[in-house]
Amino acid sequence: MCGRYNIITDPQALYDAFQVEVELNASPLARYNVAPATDQLVVLEEDGRRAARWHHWGLIPHWAKDMSIGYKTINARGESVAAKPAFRAAFRQRRCLVPASGFYEWKALAGGKQPYLIRMRSGELFAFAGLWESWAGPEGERRSFTIVTTAPNALMERIHDRMPVIIPRAQYARWLDPALRDPAQVQAMIASYPESELEAIPVGRQIGNVRNQGPALIEPAGAPLASGPPG
Repeated sequence: MCGRYNIITDPQALYDAFQVEVELNASPLARYNVAPATDQLVVLEEDGRRAARWHHWGLIPHWAKDMSIGYKTINARGESVAAKPAFRAAFRQRRCLVPASGFYEWKALAGGKQPYLIRMRSGELFAFAGLWESWAGPEGERRSFTIVTTAPNALMERIHDRMPVIIPRAQYARWLDPALRDPAQVQAMIASYPESELEAIPVGRQIGNVRNQGPALIEPAGAPLASGPPG
């Protein structure tokens, strides 16, 4: 699964990566410990152009009675997303990109779970494959999103049995295209990202507390994890 990530950027970097303008009061966007049930930035297609919008992390289907379902829908399994009632409509019509600088996953060890920060070796921003929905609640429209997951690559399988789907930059336009509604064609974009472009760095266990924020959370606590068989 993907239950925690970070985004450390600024308006210019977001524009360079996604060709989308977003008002951040001209200040950096630095969220070192993004957790479910919070509002986060997603990129989607609106009237033929890309827009950056704040959405609730935890998808709320339009037919949901209340928002509580969002705690169970922070992720959508790529293998079954096209058929699941909570996701199938969004999979066809409402896809988004979730900008990130890195994500966290925990590796089970004898002495407890060791958190790792997984990020691009280049240090560049990237995007998770996301789906979004609009829900009519008692206080008006509430927009929400989920992150699609898939099987791990050779690096990630040393840590966990799932990983978020990362959309290559060359496929951003295709993933966002609202005219693309053939599930088979969309499904073809759900794949494990090449491990050669990622690095996994051990970090301190303070990342486990959702209240913790700040640069200290991404300080290395050891050497990067090497690719290879789980061990």
